[in-house]
Amino acid sequence: MLDLDRAEVVARQKEAYGGIKIGSAFFGWLTATGTAVLLTALIAGAGTAVGVATGTDTSSVTNQASQNAGTIGIAGGVALLVILLVAYFCGGYVAGRMARFNGAKQGVAVWLWAVVIAIVVAVVGLIAGNKYNVLANTNAFPRIPVDEGSLTTGGIIALVAAAVAALVGAVLGGLTGMRFHRKVDKAGLSD
Repeated sequence: MLDLDRAEVVARQKEAYGGIKIGSAFFGWLTATGTAVLLTALIAGAGTAVGVATGTDTSSVTNQASQNAGTIGIAGGVALLVILLVAYFCGGYVAGRMARFNGAKQGVAVWLWAVVIAIVVAVVGLIAGNKYNVLANTNAFPRIPVDEGSLTTGGIIALVAAAVAALVGAVLGGLTGMRFHRKVDKAGLSD
């Protein structure tokens, strides 16, 4: 029987099975996307429930929104960042847990899947026309409140903040997902 300590065993396993796992990252991206859709629907439903519970009609909501556009924009932006952070944390966790090693890299790979798919969808939308732009025609996905036709400084800042929030969430989730396996290894190899 070999006399190996936990660190040696984990190092050997990482050498043999480490690296970025594209499949794990893809399923992490699917998890992040699904979580983002569910959280967006939950927040929209909560907003609607508050409006119904308080007896607020559509015209008064429209008037309040136009009077407080700055506040609503900031609150919506913060809500979007929280949704992206949580959704990509979940996606990174799935990828880190599935891949076992390199949790931070798995999180980055989840984020890269999102970037690649967004680029593909944008290119397909440019080639085929706006009627085939799935993301623009589906209101279920969280969107950065930026008009695609005009990108301002505020829009660029919102875009960068959203990308950073998603990346940070995915990396933290990947590290957390990987930690589970370290606990299992520690329990299995302790005396």
